[in-house]
Amino acid sequence: MDERKTIVAILRGLAVTLCLLGASPAVAQTGDTALRVMTFNVRLPVPQDGDNAWERRQAVFIETIADAQPDIIGMQELYQRQADHVIEHLPDYAWFGIDRRGGHGDEHVGIFYRRDRLHLLDSGDFWLSETPEVAGSITWGNLFPRHVSWGLFEDKVAGRRFHVLNTHFPYRAEDGEARLSAARLIAAWIAQLPANEPVVLLGDFNVTPDGPVHALFSGELTDARLAARTTSGPDGTFHNFTGTADRRIDWILVRGFRPQGVRTVTTHRDGRYPSDHFPVFADLVFDPAPTARTHQDAPCPGSPGPLEHSPGCRRP
Repeated sequence: MDERKTIVAILRGLAVTLCLLGASPAVAQTGDTALRVMTFNVRLPVPQDGDNAWERRQAVFIETIADAQPDIIGMQELYQRQADHVIEHLPDYAWFGIDRRGGHGDEHVGIFYRRDRLHLLDSGDFWLSETPEVAGSITWGNLFPRHVSWGLFEDKVAGRRFHVLNTHFPYRAEDGEARLSAARLIAAWIAQLPANEPVVLLGDFNVTPDGPVHALFSGELTDARLAARTTSGPDGTFHNFTGTADRRIDWILVRGFRPQGVRTVTTHRDGRYPSDHFPVFADLVFDPAPTARTHQDAPCPGSPGPLEHSPGCRRP
Protein backbone atom coordinates (compact mmCIF):
# COMPACT_ATOMS: atom_id res chain seq x y z
CA MET A 1 0.00 0.00 0.00
CA ASP A 2 2.82 2.42 0.89
CA GLU A 3 4.44 1.79 -2.50
CA ARG A 4 1.17 2.57 -4.29
CA LYS A 5 0.81 5.81 -2.33
CA THR A 6 4.34 6.80 -3.29
CA ILE A 7 3.66 6.18 -6.99
CA VAL A 8 0.46 8.23 -6.85
CA ALA A 9 2.31 11.10 -5.16
CA ILE A 10 5.01 11.05 -7.85
CA LEU A 11 2.42 11.07 -10.65
CA ARG A 12 0.62 14.01 -9.09
CA GLY A 13 3.89 15.90 -8.84
CA LEU A 14 4.63 15.25 -12.51
CA ALA A 15 1.15 16.45 -13.49
CA VAL A 16 1.68 19.73 -11.64
CA THR A 17 5.04 20.26 -13.35
CA LEU A 18 3.62 19.57 -16.82
CA CYS A 19 0.74 21.98 -16.24
CA LEU A 20 3.12 24.74 -15.17
CA LEU A 21 5.13 24.32 -18.36
CA GLY A 22 2.27 23.67 -20.78
CA ALA A 23 -0.02 25.97 -22.72
CA SER A 24 -3.15 25.25 -20.70
CA PRO A 25 -3.83 27.12 -17.45
CA ALA A 26 -1.23 26.00 -14.92
CA VAL A 27 -1.97 24.38 -11.60
CA ALA A 28 0.06 25.53 -8.64
CA GLN A 29 1.40 23.26 -5.93
CA THR A 30 -1.36 24.60 -3.67
CA GLY A 31 -3.91 23.01 -6.00
CA ASP A 32 -5.31 26.38 -7.11
CA THR A 33 -5.84 26.97 -10.83
CA ALA A 34 -3.51 29.70 -11.98
CA LEU A 35 -4.73 32.84 -13.66
CA ARG A 36 -3.17 33.39 -17.09
CA VAL A 37 -2.73 37.04 -18.06
CA MET A 38 -1.33 38.35 -21.34
CA THR A 39 -0.07 41.70 -22.59
CA PHE A 40 -0.25 42.16 -26.35
CA ASN A 41 0.48 45.22 -28.48
CA VAL A 42 -1.59 44.21 -31.50
CA ARG A 43 -0.30 46.83 -33.98
CA LEU A 44 -3.02 49.12 -35.27
CA PRO A 45 -4.55 48.36 -38.71
CA VAL A 46 -2.84 50.63 -41.24
CA PRO A 47 -2.50 49.91 -44.99
CA GLN A 48 1.14 51.01 -45.13
CA ASP A 49 2.11 47.80 -43.33
CA GLY A 50 1.79 46.04 -46.69
CA ASP A 51 2.29 42.30 -46.28
CA ASN A 52 1.92 42.78 -42.53
CA ALA A 53 -1.39 44.65 -42.75
CA TRP A 54 -4.08 43.57 -40.32
CA GLU A 55 -6.09 41.66 -42.91
CA ARG A 56 -3.08 39.46 -43.72
CA ARG A 57 -2.31 38.54 -40.12
CA GLN A 58 -5.80 38.08 -38.71
CA ALA A 59 -5.66 34.29 -38.87
CA VAL A 60 -2.34 33.90 -37.07
CA PHE A 61 -3.45 36.56 -34.57
CA ILE A 62 -6.51 34.54 -33.58
CA GLU A 63 -4.47 31.33 -33.56
CA THR A 64 -1.93 32.89 -31.18
CA ILE A 65 -4.60 33.79 -28.64
CA ALA A 66 -6.48 30.51 -28.99
CA ASP A 67 -3.30 28.51 -28.42
CA ALA A 68 -2.27 30.49 -25.33
CA GLN A 69 -5.75 30.45 -23.73
CA PRO A 70 -5.26 33.51 -21.55
CA ASP A 71 -7.91 34.42 -19.00
CA ILE A 72 -7.15 38.13 -19.41
CA ILE A 73 -5.52 40.04 -22.27
CA GLY A 74 -4.46 43.67 -22.16
CA MET A 75 -4.24 44.84 -25.78
CA GLN A 76 -2.58 48.06 -26.89
CA GLU A 77 -3.06 49.96 -30.18
CA LEU A 78 -6.38 48.17 -30.50
CA TYR A 79 -9.00 49.44 -32.92
CA GLN A 80 -12.69 48.63 -32.68
CA ARG A 81 -12.71 46.43 -35.79
CA GLN A 82 -9.83 44.37 -34.42
CA ALA A 83 -11.71 43.87 -31.15
CA ASP A 84 -14.84 42.90 -33.07
CA HIS A 85 -12.82 40.32 -35.02
CA VAL A 86 -11.51 38.78 -31.80
CA ILE A 87 -14.98 38.47 -30.28
CA GLU A 88 -16.39 37.03 -33.52
CA HIS A 89 -13.78 34.26 -33.61
CA LEU A 90 -13.25 33.79 -29.86
CA PRO A 91 -16.74 34.23 -28.41
CA ASP A 92 -15.74 33.03 -24.93
CA TYR A 93 -14.22 36.49 -24.40
CA ALA A 94 -15.76 39.85 -23.64
CA TRP A 95 -13.91 43.16 -23.64
CA PHE A 96 -14.24 46.77 -22.50
CA GLY A 97 -12.51 50.13 -22.77
CA ILE A 98 -12.79 53.39 -24.66
CA ASP A 99 -10.19 54.85 -26.99
CA ARG A 100 -7.56 57.42 -26.12
CA ARG A 101 -9.79 60.30 -27.24
CA GLY A 102 -12.82 59.10 -25.27
CA GLY A 103 -14.73 57.35 -28.05
CA HIS A 104 -14.26 54.30 -30.24
CA GLY A 105 -12.62 55.65 -33.39
CA ASP A 106 -8.99 55.59 -32.24
CA GLU A 107 -6.56 53.36 -30.33
CA HIS A 108 -7.85 51.51 -27.26
CA VAL A 109 -6.03 49.82 -24.43
CA GLY A 110 -8.82 47.28 -24.25
CA ILE A 111 -9.06 44.50 -21.68
CA PHE A 112 -10.39 41.11 -22.78
CA TYR A 113 -11.46 38.46 -20.29
CA ARG A 114 -12.96 34.98 -20.28
CA ARG A 115 -16.57 35.18 -19.18
CA ASP A 116 -16.56 31.61 -17.86
CA ARG A 117 -13.66 32.33 -15.49
CA LEU A 118 -14.10 35.97 -14.47
CA HIS A 119 -16.86 38.31 -13.40
CA LEU A 120 -16.36 41.99 -14.19
CA LEU A 121 -17.48 44.04 -11.19
CA ASP A 122 -16.45 47.52 -12.28
CA SER A 123 -14.37 49.26 -14.93
CA GLY A 124 -13.20 52.68 -16.02
CA ASP A 125 -10.55 54.79 -17.67
CA PHE A 126 -8.27 57.65 -16.72
CA TRP A 127 -5.84 59.74 -18.71
CA LEU A 128 -2.11 60.02 -18.16
CA SER A 129 -2.06 63.79 -17.86
CA GLU A 130 -2.43 66.56 -15.29
CA THR A 131 -6.21 66.20 -15.70
CA PRO A 132 -6.75 62.42 -15.61
CA GLU A 133 -10.51 62.79 -15.49
CA VAL A 134 -10.62 64.65 -18.84
CA ALA A 135 -11.00 62.29 -21.78
CA GLY A 136 -8.39 62.88 -24.46
CA SER A 137 -6.33 65.24 -22.31
CA ILE A 138 -2.68 65.75 -23.29
CA THR A 139 0.08 67.20 -21.09
CA TRP A 140 3.76 66.57 -20.34
CA GLY A 141 4.67 67.13 -23.99
CA ASN A 142 2.88 64.07 -25.35
CA LEU A 143 2.02 63.92 -29.04
CA PHE A 144 -1.10 61.84 -28.42
CA PRO A 145 -3.43 61.22 -25.49
CA ARG A 146 -2.30 58.35 -23.29
CA HIS A 147 -4.58 56.57 -20.88
CA VAL A 148 -5.35 53.55 -18.72
CA SER A 149 -8.31 51.21 -18.87
CA TRP A 150 -8.93 49.31 -15.65
CA GLY A 151 -11.25 46.60 -14.40
CA LEU A 152 -12.14 45.10 -11.05
CA PHE A 153 -12.69 41.35 -11.40
CA GLU A 154 -13.79 38.45 -9.30
CA ASP A 155 -12.16 35.13 -10.10
CA LYS A 156 -14.92 32.53 -10.05
CA VAL A 157 -12.41 29.74 -9.37
CA ALA A 158 -10.38 31.29 -6.56
CA GLY A 159 -13.18 33.46 -5.18
CA ARG A 160 -10.83 36.45 -5.06
CA ARG A 161 -11.09 40.02 -6.33
CA PHE A 162 -8.32 41.87 -8.13
CA HIS A 163 -7.69 44.89 -10.31
CA VAL A 164 -6.26 44.87 -13.84
CA LEU A 165 -4.82 48.00 -15.46
CA ASN A 166 -3.73 48.25 -19.10
CA THR A 167 -1.75 51.10 -20.65
CA HIS A 168 0.47 52.27 -23.51
CA PHE A 169 3.25 54.78 -22.81
CA PRO A 170 4.68 57.32 -25.31
CA TYR A 171 7.44 56.06 -27.56
CA ARG A 172 9.86 58.89 -28.41
CA ALA A 173 13.31 59.20 -26.86
CA GLU A 174 12.40 62.71 -25.65
CA ASP A 175 9.32 61.34 -23.81
CA GLY A 176 11.31 60.16 -20.80
CA GLU A 177 9.78 62.67 -18.40
CA ALA A 178 6.31 62.02 -19.77
CA ARG A 179 6.74 58.27 -19.18
CA LEU A 180 7.97 58.91 -15.65
CA SER A 181 5.05 61.24 -14.91
CA ALA A 182 2.66 58.61 -16.26
CA ALA A 183 4.25 55.97 -14.04
CA ARG A 184 3.89 58.22 -10.98
CA LEU A 185 0.18 58.73 -11.70
CA ILE A 186 -0.47 55.00 -12.11
CA ALA A 187 1.52 54.20 -8.97
CA ALA A 188 -0.51 56.78 -7.02
CA TRP A 189 -3.77 55.29 -8.33
CA ILE A 190 -2.71 51.81 -7.24
CA ALA A 191 -1.55 53.10 -3.86
CA GLN A 192 -5.11 54.32 -3.13
CA LEU A 193 -6.48 50.78 -3.38
CA PRO A 194 -6.78 48.60 -0.27
CA ALA A 195 -3.29 47.48 0.70
CA ASN A 196 -4.07 43.77 0.28
CA GLU A 197 -5.86 44.12 -3.06
CA PRO A 198 -4.10 42.07 -5.79
CA VAL A 199 -3.19 44.10 -8.87
CA VAL A 200 -2.04 43.30 -12.41
CA LEU A 201 -0.54 46.08 -14.54
CA LEU A 202 -0.19 45.24 -18.24
CA GLY A 203 1.27 47.41 -20.94
CA ASP A 204 3.64 48.50 -23.63
CA PHE A 205 5.86 50.88 -21.67
CA ASN A 206 8.12 51.77 -24.62
CA VAL A 207 11.19 51.63 -22.41
CA THR A 208 13.45 48.86 -21.15
CA PRO A 209 13.45 47.65 -17.52
CA ASP A 210 16.83 49.20 -16.69
CA GLY A 211 15.48 52.73 -16.27
CA PRO A 212 13.57 54.92 -13.80
CA VAL A 213 10.06 53.88 -14.92
CA HIS A 214 10.62 50.24 -14.01
CA ALA A 215 12.42 51.27 -10.82
CA LEU A 216 9.46 53.43 -9.77
CA PHE A 217 6.96 50.61 -10.28
CA SER A 218 9.25 48.16 -8.49
CA GLY A 219 8.58 49.93 -5.21
CA GLU A 220 5.07 48.46 -5.18
CA LEU A 221 4.86 45.89 -7.98
CA THR A 222 6.83 42.82 -9.05
CA ASP A 223 7.99 42.17 -12.61
CA ALA A 224 6.49 38.75 -13.39
CA ARG A 225 9.33 37.79 -15.74
CA LEU A 226 11.97 38.46 -13.09
CA ALA A 227 10.05 36.70 -10.32
CA ALA A 228 8.67 33.68 -12.20
CA ARG A 229 9.81 30.17 -11.37
CA THR A 230 10.20 29.44 -15.08
CA THR A 231 10.52 31.59 -18.21
CA SER A 232 10.54 30.71 -21.88
CA GLY A 233 10.88 32.56 -25.15
CA PRO A 234 13.13 35.53 -25.89
CA ASP A 235 13.63 38.33 -23.40
CA GLY A 236 12.91 41.01 -26.01
CA THR A 237 9.36 41.76 -27.16
CA PHE A 238 9.47 44.40 -29.94
CA HIS A 239 10.62 42.88 -33.23
CA ASN A 240 9.06 45.14 -35.93
CA PHE A 241 7.71 42.10 -37.86
CA THR A 242 11.21 40.61 -38.20
CA GLY A 243 10.91 37.88 -35.56
CA THR A 244 14.09 39.16 -33.86
CA ALA A 245 13.29 41.30 -30.82
CA ASP A 246 15.81 43.86 -29.65
CA ARG A 247 14.32 45.11 -26.35
CA ARG A 248 11.82 44.18 -23.63
CA ILE A 249 9.23 46.94 -23.48
CA ASP A 250 6.08 44.87 -22.82
CA TRP A 251 5.73 44.06 -19.13
CA ILE A 252 3.46 42.26 -16.70
CA LEU A 253 3.74 43.79 -13.22
CA VAL A 254 1.86 42.34 -10.26
CA ARG A 255 1.03 42.68 -6.59
CA GLY A 256 -0.57 39.97 -4.48
CA PHE A 257 0.34 37.15 -6.88
CA ARG A 258 3.11 34.58 -7.19
CA PRO A 259 4.25 34.33 -10.83
CA GLN A 260 4.66 30.67 -11.74
CA GLY A 261 5.76 30.89 -15.37
CA VAL A 262 6.21 33.57 -18.03
CA ARG A 263 6.37 32.98 -21.76
CA THR A 264 7.17 35.28 -24.66
CA VAL A 265 5.08 33.91 -27.54
CA THR A 266 6.77 33.81 -30.95
CA THR A 267 4.02 32.13 -32.98
CA HIS A 268 4.21 32.80 -36.73
CA ARG A 269 3.00 31.16 -39.92
CA ASP A 270 4.73 31.32 -43.31
CA GLY A 271 6.93 34.15 -42.09
CA ARG A 272 3.97 36.24 -40.90
CA TYR A 273 3.63 37.34 -37.27
CA PRO A 274 0.44 38.40 -35.49
CA SER A 275 1.97 41.77 -34.59
CA ASP A 276 5.22 43.72 -34.49
CA HIS A 277 5.39 42.87 -30.77
CA PHE A 278 5.56 39.42 -29.25
CA PRO A 279 2.74 38.86 -26.76
CA VAL A 280 3.78 37.81 -23.26
CA PHE A 281 1.74 35.78 -20.80
CA ALA A 282 2.21 34.92 -17.13
CA ASP A 283 0.59 32.25 -14.99
CA LEU A 284 -0.24 33.78 -11.62
CA VAL A 285 -1.33 32.25 -8.32
CA PHE A 286 -2.92 34.44 -5.67
CA ASP A 287 -0.98 35.07 -2.49
CA PRO A 288 -2.77 33.62 0.54
CA ALA A 289 -5.88 35.62 1.39
CA PRO A 290 -5.37 38.15 4.20
CA THR A 291 -7.05 37.46 7.53
CA ALA A 292 -7.66 41.13 8.18
CA ARG A 293 -10.96 42.83 7.36
CA THR A 294 -12.36 42.07 3.95
CA HIS A 295 -12.59 44.26 0.87
CA GLN A 296 -16.31 44.71 1.54
CA ASP A 297 -15.64 45.97 5.08
CA ALA A 298 -12.76 48.26 4.18
CA PRO A 299 -13.21 52.02 3.76
CA CYS A 300 -13.39 53.20 0.16
CA PRO A 301 -9.97 54.08 -1.23
CA GLY A 302 -9.31 57.49 -2.64
CA SER A 303 -7.87 57.76 -6.13
CA PRO A 304 -6.09 60.59 -7.91
CA GLY A 305 -8.59 63.38 -8.40
CA PRO A 306 -12.08 62.21 -9.40
CA LEU A 307 -11.03 58.62 -10.03
CA GLU A 308 -12.26 57.34 -6.68
CA HIS A 309 -13.98 53.98 -6.93
CA SER A 310 -14.29 50.66 -5.22
CA PRO A 311 -17.48 48.64 -5.68
CA GLY A 312 -18.59 46.84 -2.56
CA CYS A 313 -16.52 48.97 -0.19
CA ARG A 314 -17.97 50.74 2.84
CA ARG A 315 -18.56 54.43 2.21
CA PRO A 316 -18.80 56.72 5.27
